[in-house]
Amino acid sequence: MAVESKNSSLAKARDAKQDEFYTQLSDIEKELKHYKKHFKGKVVYCNCDDPRVSGFFHYFSYNFEKLGLKKLITTCYKSGERDLFSSNDAEAAIMLEYTGDKDKNNVPDPSEIGIVKLKGDGDFRSEESIELLKQADIVVTNPPFSLFREYVAQLMENNKKFLIVANQNAITYKDVFQHIQDNKIWLGYNNGDMSFKVPSYYEARETRFWVDDSGQKWRSLGNACWFTNLDFNERHEEMILYRTYDPNNYSRYVNYDAIEVGTTKDIPSDYDGAMGVPITFLYKYNPDQFQILGSSRTVSKPMSQFADKGSYMQGGPSFYLPDSVGGYRRLFFRIVIKRRM
Repeated sequence: MAVESKNSSLAKARDAKQDEFYTQLSDIEKELKHYKKHFKGKVVYCNCDDPRVSGFFHYFSYNFEKLGLKKLITTCYKSGERDLFSSNDAEAAIMLEYTGDKDKNNVPDPSEIGIVKLKGDGDFRSEESIELLKQADIVVTNPPFSLFREYVAQLMENNKKFLIVANQNAITYKDVFQHIQDNKIWLGYNNGDMSFKVPSYYEARETRFWVDDSGQKWRSLGNACWFTNLDFNERHEEMILYRTYDPNNYSRYVNYDAIEVGTTKDIPSDYDGAMGVPITFLYKYNPDQFQILGSSRTVSKPMSQFADKGSYMQGGPSFYLPDSVGGYRRLFFRIVIKRRM
């Protein structure tokens, strides 16, 4: 892909999606404490972070020795025309490299941080960034939400370990969901409501938006998630199930042989067949306890095989339940699971 094309794509992403979000240090600390065993002797790369203001750079540089890191590298996108990942006015993209506390004062001093001007714009898809990616063991960052599919594809293609932030809706992306079903990607420990600093050019047109006393703009996402392929102990804790199966309490889909379970807490402990659950199930998903069979988009049969046209809301593949007026109600995205025996 040509550089101009990539720049244009990123510019459109910013203008259309406004997806520049700075992750708070408190959220980073709260999540990273579950993965400390993975970082000893590793090179960490944060390739969508302005290292001058990044909470990720702050966390890893100040915890470099505690984690036993080998090297920390951070880069960000930057061009003369657009400022997608940086609130600074420097005209060149930069790379920061840190290899530890040399003067033993427990502070990553400026003299200990190598600053390199990149030849290109720092786009994570540029040749420079890809070469840095190849050097890395683990990638930790907050990539642009609008480019999440492409970003994950690059990580998987290069066989990288990672911990990244995204919108919960990314679960429903066909390629991302396939990785989740194949147990190659899963959700991290802390998912749900997260607040992010956003640039000054953001317009107050979105919900969950505010400006603090210092003039800093904020966005809150009630459906933010950590996506990773780093294992952690809590992921294997068995989900305690309190419900028993009663066919009168669980509806069956019209166009797929499974029961509807509207909330994770209602999963029956004694049902061995297929169940459709909401995507929030993945917050508690234990791969040793449940198997993911697919999704409503991959296993559902066309409603035209089961009902007359006009009796159901048409759309893409989905599950349907009978409604109260003789028609059929189309459901939101469902994950199909089955208990492991």
